[in-house]
Amino acid sequence: FPVPSLSPLCPPAMLRDEATEEDFQRFLRRVDDVTNLLQGLSSPDSAVQAKAIAETEKRLREHGASSEEEEESRTTVNRTLINTSVRAFPSEIKAWTHFGSSLLKDTNGNCGFLAALEKDAQERAQRRRRNEQLANALKEQGNEAFREGDFALAIQRYSEGLEKLRDKQELYTNRAQAYLKLHEYEKAISDCEWALKCNKNCLKAYFLMGKAHLALQRFTESRHCYEKMLQIDPGKEKLFQGRRGRLCSRAGGRGAVSLPLLLSPECVSEARLEEKRLAEEQRAAREARAGGAAAAAAKCIRELLQSVASPGQDILHCTGGIRLLAELVGSCTGQTFFRTNNGFSILRNETVRGAFSAESKSPAEVELCVSLLLLWQAACAGNEENQRLLLAQPEVSTQLPELLSSGTAQLQRETLALISLYSESESGRRLLLRQDLSRWLQILMAFVKSNDARADTAMNILSDLIGEKRFQTQCRATLSTGVLPLFTQLLVCAGQVNPAALARALALLGSLCADVGLRAQLAGSRECWQACLQLLQDGCPDASSPGYQQCVFAALGLMMNLLLESNGTIQDFAVPISGRCLALLNHQDGRIVTRAIGVLSRVLPASPSAVEEAVKGGVVKKMIKFLKAGGELTSGYAIRTLSICTKSSTRAQEELLSGDK
Repeated sequence: FPVPSLSPLCPPAMLRDEATEEDFQRFLRRVDDVTNLLQGLSSPDSAVQAKAIAETEKRLREHGASSEEEEESRTTVNRTLINTSVRAFPSEIKAWTHFGSSLLKDTNGNCGFLAALEKDAQERAQRRRRNEQLANALKEQGNEAFREGDFALAIQRYSEGLEKLRDKQELYTNRAQAYLKLHEYEKAISDCEWALKCNKNCLKAYFLMGKAHLALQRFTESRHCYEKMLQIDPGKEKLFQGRRGRLCSRAGGRGAVSLPLLLSPECVSEARLEEKRLAEEQRAAREARAGGAAAAAAKCIRELLQSVASPGQDILHCTGGIRLLAELVGSCTGQTFFRTNNGFSILRNETVRGAFSAESKSPAEVELCVSLLLLWQAACAGNEENQRLLLAQPEVSTQLPELLSSGTAQLQRETLALISLYSESESGRRLLLRQDLSRWLQILMAFVKSNDARADTAMNILSDLIGEKRFQTQCRATLSTGVLPLFTQLLVCAGQVNPAALARALALLGSLCADVGLRAQLAGSRECWQACLQLLQDGCPDASSPGYQQCVFAALGLMMNLLLESNGTIQDFAVPISGRCLALLNHQDGRIVTRAIGVLSRVLPASPSAVEEAVKGGVVKKMIKFLKAGGELTSGYAIRTLSICTKSSTRAQEELLSGDK
């Protein structure tokens, strides 16, 4: 029936007259009835199903009869138009009734409607399985194309896979990764958004979207993506690892294209640093356009770089130009001008590169290298972007350890100063740790022999790096072949080296024992134990000097850490170790006494012979004395030592009883 138009005087929720309103409400009730019938047909209860089927057939019959009556009552003759209302014959009504019933029951009397639904669901599941297999195959083809560098083909394969399966998250993120390689950042962002619709917690989508926004210099959006990653999984310190500032991908796990794991805080830092870099360059450009001193400095830097880079220049000319550059790039603006004028490409000059890379340097080449190091110190001081660009030069990362080992004091001094700029900051350490540092522990420890500031600088760098897991891992390669021979030599010649630096080196080796692999190597070295005992026994000519006492204190700390291991070497040295520690119990320095007791508490369990010798040496009476003197740490070690001795020695038990009286 036609619905009358709404009157502007009536409320919008009400129809115009009561009859129309009643018809509308009747229609809504019918909708509710049909909904209830469908729920009954899908019920797992057979009784409810049977009742719903019977009610459905009844309503179909009633609907057929009422339709015929309604047609008879409502059919009228239109005197001006052809009457399109067709009367339904009883035979047609019966046919439609039979058709409706057949939808609900099959030939066996089962519920045909539910069977049809089940069949449709099965067909859909089969189609999805087929499509998923095709989508996975296309994804693998795309991954292969991606690895081969054919990013356009990879995008095509991922797109074909998405035609088969629209809700496959991996296809969206992989295609976004390929778009990033082609610098189509908006398309990459769109694919990441689709991936997030498939899985709102997709970390890879947020990571790639952050990269795309960063490339478009949308720093706020980029940081938001990285911060969202931390919100999704705040328990992980390291979600990703990779090259700073560069999207990096690799094949992994059955050919899938995966992202390398990147420090999530580093991702946020990356966006911040990129924003800082852009701001520095914009500010430097404004100052250059404004004229004045900044414009003059920019012009001088540009001209000097061009002069040094000119082919055919002699070494003295290059050295002079580099010295002048070092004086101009000390400010933030000067550092930015140096970077934007490709200052770090200075090694492309054949004269400069030859002098820098020469194995045996002439005095002129040494002077040029020193000038280069001074220039890089000025350009990189406090400037993270410049630090990154410098270490990105292959010659620099290769030559730094060579310069440290050169034997030329001036070269070593300036190289150490340059490395210190990196090790002092977290971002600088991350850059250093991407280099090959396997030889650095040995090279830097060798500066203990120096009696000037080089020793302190080298130990400062080691202190900055020693706690880094990556550095510890790299040290394993050369510990037994390079570090241990040098270390034992330093301990044997303790009187001839810088005692303060030696004490720091001993403490740093003790810190390395946090790495189980390194600790096991050190604890299993007979040379290491012999050298430590020699230091404690022979000492140096001035055994009362503060420097030597600091070395003894550090050596005892190293020994305590090594005694966390249990091996045959420790058993062999248990008696001399305990004997030397007993002798140190009379030392004037209370810190040394406490550590000596600590070493006893850890070495005595390794050898019954060591316990016997310690008891003979009066260890029980001395421990009782220290217990009466107090001191929480000392008392703890003393109690442990007494417990070990009395557990296996009758004499120790008797002395303890007599000492308590």
